Formats: sequence, structure tokens, C-alpha cells
Amino acid sequence: MLNNHRAFVLAFFLAAPLAVPAAQASPSQQSMDQRSQRIEQHLKNEVRHQLVMLPYYSVFDNLQYKIEGDKVTLLGQVIRPTLKSDAQNVVKSIEGVATVDNQIEVLPPSPLDDRIRRAEYRAIYGASGLFLYAQQAVPSIHIIVKNGHVTLEGVVARDADKQLAGVRANSVPNVFSVTNNLVVEKH
Repeated sequence: MLNNHRAFVLAFFLAAPLAVPAAQASPSQQSMDQRSQRIEQHLKNEVRHQLVMLPYYSVFDNLQYKIEGDKVTLLGQVIRPTLKSDAQNVVKSIEGVATVDNQIEVLPPSPLDDRIRRAEYRAIYGASGLFLYAQQAVPSIHIIVKNGHVTLEGVVARDADKQLAGVRANSVPNVFSVTNNLVVEKH
């Protein structure tokens, strides 16, 4: 009887560890995935916040980023070289960021491009349907001008706003082309 009892106990302890990890693997893996997603979302929010808070970030600059683990790649175009280095410095100081790949393009200085920027700003933000976008701390329609070519970047609330911005941008004289990359916000 004692041998049968030992055999039962031994069989129980040998079988138990096989069943428990299979049941626990899924929840622990899920919690690790959820934690990783929360960390990544926090990192995205912090990078965005730090870039938007840069003092010389304007409607004529376009800052974008990609996050891959603990590496942040900065993209876009700016009119001031100091904004490129400032963006890299603030992102580098964020907890959880190990490396920053700064691929931001500094747009060449040009008096013609400066005149086009001002004219585009007046044309787009002067439109009755679009002036509300100018009321934001950082306007959501960014006007990028390079060698007479205009690119609209950012987010608008409605497809009609995207179309209106494109039409207004095309109405400015001395512009070689207009590319409308505005994204309509999903509701």
C-alpha cells in the first residue's frame, strides 16, 4: 500500500509541472506583450510631446518619427538647422530611448521660398473653412516649401478641408507644384 501511495504521489508531482506551465505561458506572455505595448505607447506620446514643445517648431516645419524598440528615427523637414539638433537632443533625453537616428532635412535658405511660405500661409489659413486650424498651439496643416515646390503635411478633420487646402495652395503664384499629403482624421 505504501508503494502504491508513493507511486501516486510521484506520478502527481511529475505530471503537475507539465500541466501548469502550459496554462501559465499564455497569460504571462500576454502580460509581457501588454507591458511592451504600454511602454511603446508611452514612448510615442513622450516623443510627440517633446517635439511639439520645441520653441521654434512652426507651421513651416514638419517633424515626424518612427520608433523601433528603443531606437527613434527622426524624419521631416525644417527651415532652421538648430531645430534639427534641438529635436535630436530632446528625444535623446527621453527615458527609454537608447539611440536617435536624425534624418531631418534642413531646407535650403531661399528668399523665393520664404515669399511662397508667407503667401501659402495667407491663402490656406485665410480661408473661412480653414482658419480654425490656425487657432491651435501648433497648427495641424504644415506648409513645406523647397525650391518652389509645396507639400502640405498634417491632419485635418474632414475630406472637404483637405480639398480646400489643396485648392488654396494651388492658387498661390510662383509655385511649381503642390503635393497634398494631408490626412483626414478618423472619427
